[in-house]
Formats: sequence, C-alpha cells, structure tokens
Amino acid sequence: MPRKNAKILDGLDVNLRFLKEIGVEDLNRSVEGKAVKPGTPKPAPHTPQGGGDGTPKPAGSSELDELHTTILACRLCGLAEGRTRAVPGEGNPRAELMFVGEGPGRDEDEQGRPFVGRAGQLLTKIIAAMGYGREQVFIANIVKCRPPDNRVPLRGETAACTPYLLRQIELIGPKVIVALGKTATEFFLPDAVGSMTSIRGRFYDWKGIRIMPTFHPSYLIRNEGNKGPKKMVWDDMKLVMTLLTGP
Repeated sequence: MPRKNAKILDGLDVNLRFLKEIGVEDLNRSVEGKAVKPGTPKPAPHTPQGGGDGTPKPAGSSELDELHTTILACRLCGLAEGRTRAVPGEGNPRAELMFVGEGPGRDEDEQGRPFVGRAGQLLTKIIAAMGYGREQVFIANIVKCRPPDNRVPLRGETAACTPYLLRQIELIGPKVIVALGKTATEFFLPDAVGSMTSIRGRFYDWKGIRIMPTFHPSYLIRNEGNKGPKKMVWDDMKLVMTLLTGP
C-alpha cells in the first residue's frame, strides 16, 4: 500500500475511534451530510490581524479586525498585566455557529488563538464531527486574556471584557451560540438554575439567538473515563446540527 494511502487510513482510524467515543452512531448522517453538504465551498477564514494578501475580505471582517486590534491593546482590567497575548477569537465573520468558552489557557495565551491546547484539540474534533471546519465557525471566549492559574474570571474582569464579545456577536450575527461550560452559560443564561447536566440538552433564547449550553471540552478531558458527558455533548451538537440544517 502506498505510504500516502496508509497515512490517510491511519488518520481515518483515529477519527473513527473518536467519533465512537463521543457517541456518533450514524456516520453519513452526522458527518458527511448534515452540516456541510458535499460540494459546498468553505467560507474564507477570518484572522484577527488580517491577511494582507490583497484578497477581498468577507463583509464585516474589517470591522472585526478593528475590534480585534482594540482587544489586543486592551488594558481595561488586571488580566492585561499578566498576559502574553490577548486572544480576540477567530473564524468566519459571517458564521451561523459560534462557540464561546471561558477564557484563554496557557497555550492560547502563548499563541494568541482560542482553543489550541488539549481542550481546543478536542473541540476541533467535535466541530469536525459536526461536518464543519474551524474556519467555518467562530470561536471566542468570555474574557480575552488568561486569568492567573486558569482560575474563573472575576466579576469585574467579565464586566470589562464582555462588551467585546457582545460586539463580536453583533457583527457576526450567528444563529446558534454553543456556550461551553459554566462561565459561558451563566453569562448568556444568568437565570438558569441547576447543574450543567440539567441545563444542557435544550435551546434557550438570548436576544433572538439560540443558545445551547453544554460541557466544556476541558471537563470531558478531566472525566476521560466517563463516556456519559461525551455522549451528552454529542447529543447537544446533534440538536445544533438539526436546527441549522434540518432533520
């Protein structure tokens, strides 16, 4: 077998094992045909600093670039003192689907990109299992700078930073926002009562946008031996896929 084909098969085997772990039962339905139909061109990715290659930018991307430039220089709260880089977010500036987490971790702080560490790699696999690429969705956080020791952002830090997130949402106009974990869920759904297990699994309305709360990928990693949360996350993502693309 040619080496190239063996490499492709190895990659497929890894992906199939992951899909089985998160509860994917119908591969054609959940991966190939639901979120991105065959032949659908992928939207151009958005990069916070701009490509500078002369290609036309999608509508609204210049405004996001300006906003992200402001975020990169922001010093509105104490988190700016300890950061290496602010992490504005990245993705398609006209994405229908947006993922919002808590805040950058060590890897994100070093690279200036959201969800690139171990939890980010898991999120990327989940997005791929839905039939999307990272460049087709938009990924951001409640706060744009890493809290010390990855602690939960303080109320004042969240208050200082979330106007940036609100402006991102306004410019992007997603149909669905997946709130990853407790901090993101509490921001969008402050009146929701109960554990993440009881809150997740259904949509909530927030300013005309559907919110799907689910477990943060880091929670899945911390509970790696428990398939229950993985299955629940995948059930949540199937609801998102159905809303965006139909049954």
